[in-house]
Amino acid sequence: MKLANKTAVITGGAGSLGLATAGLFLRNGARVVLVDLNLGALEAARASLPDGEVLTVAADVSSEADTRHYIEAAVAAFGPIDVLFSNAGNFGTVAPIADYPLNLFEAVQRVHVTGAFLAAKYGTPKMRDGGSLIITSSVAATRGDAGVYAYITAKHAQVGLMRCLAKELAGRRIRVNTIHPGPLDNGFQRTVEAGIGAELGIDGGEMFDRLIPLGRHGHAEEVARSVLYLASDDSSFTTGAMLMIDGGMSV
Repeated sequence: MKLANKTAVITGGAGSLGLATAGLFLRNGARVVLVDLNLGALEAARASLPDGEVLTVAADVSSEADTRHYIEAAVAAFGPIDVLFSNAGNFGTVAPIADYPLNLFEAVQRVHVTGAFLAAKYGTPKMRDGGSLIITSSVAATRGDAGVYAYITAKHAQVGLMRCLAKELAGRRIRVNTIHPGPLDNGFQRTVEAGIGAELGIDGGEMFDRLIPLGRHGHAEEVARSVLYLASDDSSFTTGAMLMIDGGMSV
């Protein structure tokens, strides 16, 4: 029970990684607040979780008002926050720079970068000292790929945000880290692979399997175990770190 009596807020809570993490947190004693854009998806996610204290809040993480709302709802329900997992994400598209739509580029920055910034801005003042803030970045933060302009730019930016927060919040013993999953066997990744495959004229899934030294896509449950490590006291001396969970893809 690594998170006994602790309160954890998870954005992107209805997606595969958010849901796998929520289940693991609940089994480790946490109270969980699931945040996602779609209320129907949130309710379906909640119904699939093990028994425990769960609050669902529909919110747009790129909205300042919505962020204040989900943080306030979490505190009202369960008290001060111990773990804040900024996990919401979107992809954009794959296109040459001359054709890349500005509106998609900006939309991806709003969710990944502004969303994480707002979570920290409104969430950390409501956190207990000694808490943990975790941001889902990606193996994409360690590389560049033609056409993936919005997503890769956003994932690099999250690392800079994490490093600034780690310095500022160290005095309160709040640890701030990013996780960097490689390709996962989920719907989000399949959408990414379809876009890349269409642009390059190849099978995107097979391309990624060849790029991963372990030779396969990861699973959300494997990443969730690393999130639990960063959320718990097991990582009490870990802050400002980029935790790679990518099957060796970044090597």
